Amino acid sequence: MSRTNFKELLQAGVHFGHLKKKYNPAMAPYVFMEQNGIHIIDLNKTVAMIEDAAAAMKQIAKSGKKILFVATKKQAKLIVAEAAQKLDMPYITERWPGGLLTNFATIRKSIKKMDGIDKMKIDGTFDSLSKRERLQISRTREKLEINLGSIVKMNRMPEAIFIIDINKEHIALKESTKLGIRSFALTDTNTNPANVHYPIPGNDDASKSIAYIVEVISKAVAEGLEERAEDQNMKALEKQKKAKKISEEAKK
Repeated sequence: MSRTNFKELLQAGVHFGHLKKKYNPAMAPYVFMEQNGIHIIDLNKTVAMIEDAAAAMKQIAKSGKKILFVATKKQAKLIVAEAAQKLDMPYITERWPGGLLTNFATIRKSIKKMDGIDKMKIDGTFDSLSKRERLQISRTREKLEINLGSIVKMNRMPEAIFIIDINKEHIALKESTKLGIRSFALTDTNTNPANVHYPIPGNDDASKSIAYIVEVISKAVAEGLEERAEDQNMKALEKQKKAKKISEEAKK
């Protein structure tokens, strides 16, 4: 069963590209036509490519690996944040911290700093400080939360990265490409999808289009997580049966 179809993509406005003057020739294979100075995306290509992307992301989730969701543009950040939270996946929706991937060890130090401040509040150390010190530490914690809060639990490099608008998130794509991390992205007609492993041709500006694509991808990831949980439960049951059998044989 297909995850989407031409009609649903059309209703979500996924086919609307950018003005001709903003066109990137690298997107030529995915453009169907030009209408009133705007490029129209070939949704037949989108159907096929989102299917490939969703299938790959499902397998990544099933393997237990993490997918980093990235979208800092106004019309996409809330949509992506909510989706990533439901899937318990790391996400960046404020500002991309330069070196997040290429200098991950340093980023982890900042995360440990956040953890340290949290422990101070729990063990009472924070309350013993002066009012000025508490204020400074709280401001530091708030700043770290804005930049890194969503990736606190990302204690290892992600297996993949999912991006909305590779022009805006070019640093994120560049870092992931350098490290060989698989990339998935919604690519509009003003982008160059050359460095994206799984480009999904579509409108990356309209919230309705973004929400629809994110929903399709999210469902695929959720399926992978569910299948992983089922597999783990089956293994646990088999392990219990095996242990029970050994125990019964030992009693004979």
